[in-house]
Amino acid sequence: MTVSAFLAPRMWIRGRRVRTVAVALTAASLAAAAGPAAADGGADPAGTKPTVVVVHGAFADASGWNGVVERLQRDGYKVMAPANPLRGLAGDSAYIAGVLKSIRGPIVLAGHSYGGAVISNAAAGNPQVKSLVFVSALMPDKGERLSDLSARFAGSELNAALKPVPFPEADGKEGVDLYIQPDRFHDVFAADVPSGTTAVMAATQRPINGAAFMETAAAAAWKTIPSWALVATRDKAIAPDLERFEAKRAKSHTVEVDSSHVAMMSHPDVVADLIRQAAGDRTPAKSLMAPTGTSAVVLACIGGFTGVTVLTGAGLVAAARRRRVTKGGPDAAL
Repeated sequence: MTVSAFLAPRMWIRGRRVRTVAVALTAASLAAAAGPAAADGGADPAGTKPTVVVVHGAFADASGWNGVVERLQRDGYKVMAPANPLRGLAGDSAYIAGVLKSIRGPIVLAGHSYGGAVISNAAAGNPQVKSLVFVSALMPDKGERLSDLSARFAGSELNAALKPVPFPEADGKEGVDLYIQPDRFHDVFAADVPSGTTAVMAATQRPINGAAFMETAAAAAWKTIPSWALVATRDKAIAPDLERFEAKRAKSHTVEVDSSHVAMMSHPDVVADLIRQAAGDRTPAKSLMAPTGTSAVVLACIGGFTGVTVLTGAGLVAAARRRRVTKGGPDAAL
């Protein structure tokens, strides 16, 4: 048997080993790149993420939460945005409490504006609600009337901007719905939202029964459930000083944002991150990037490039060794 015949099988085996290692490295690189993206984009496989329920306030509907909902869904959260009836604090709270009872597992409950009063009543006695988030909201104490709470601090321009519209109640009595005058809607309610958007919001606003502000809160869930609060420093619907007072009274984890009343629309990233904190997620905000975002693509490319480089190197080494085997040189086995 010639030297070349003896060394060639060893050369083939070693070359095959090099290529096997290269393939393994390539697969590992691609798996590392794809792994985080898959984890970020889907629901938590262990089912540990709570369901987030967001409740709108007066003069609005659930669509005001759209930007926040999109971000939370990209981060793997289940989100519900039920319609708040806006017919009265007791009835609205009972309705939302019914929605909460239909949900399995832990809940993070967020409310905006009048929705804050609703969630504080609705969450009372429900052990599934693990945390509350108040976004430029009313946070009444038990037995506190909303109209009295709203009047405690100066700074709101809402009352002067309201338009009362009578309507017949089912029992024949006359009720009064409250709207924001369309020409005041932008400045009072959503000054940092484009005027074209607020024009549509004003035209489609949902009124609140004025009697709701004369009701007293039956419960104050923020006394027993951990809470987070956002103070909108340019709020003209609810006085920022009232929001600060409420948050301090509730011992809420508080952030202040240079925002109008609708922070969930003008600052959805901040609001989404506050909800994530309330959910116990301490990971730096990553919901701004979709599951198939740039980071995953870049990592995949790097992994692929690494694998190709290793394979190319392996091929060159094998070719060099074959030439040496053919010549039968003394160092052909190296």
